[in-house]
Amino acid sequence: MDKNGLSSFLLGLGVGVGIGMLFAPKSGQETRLLIKNKAEEGTDYIKQRGSELKDTATGWVDKGKEAVGRQKENVNDAVEAGKQAYRDAVS
Repeated sequence: MDKNGLSSFLLGLGVGVGIGMLFAPKSGQETRLLIKNKAEEGTDYIKQRGSELKDTATGWVDKGKEAVGRQKENVNDAVEAGKQAYRDAVS
């Protein structure tokens, strides 16, 4: 499921839960408390997922930096090998 599909699913789920709670046979105070608790759970879930995504992105950035560092070393080695080959050819 892609990002938009997941967002649509969660939105539909939230709307369905909200409508279900409005027609539930509970008192207004109980329903408001239930809505508040579910909203807090949703907030906690979003914070957790955001933290996980941040950690994943940080890992990707670190891997990218390592790859760039390795490529830089390879280029430097190749340049030095070229310089040495030139020196050997001129001498």
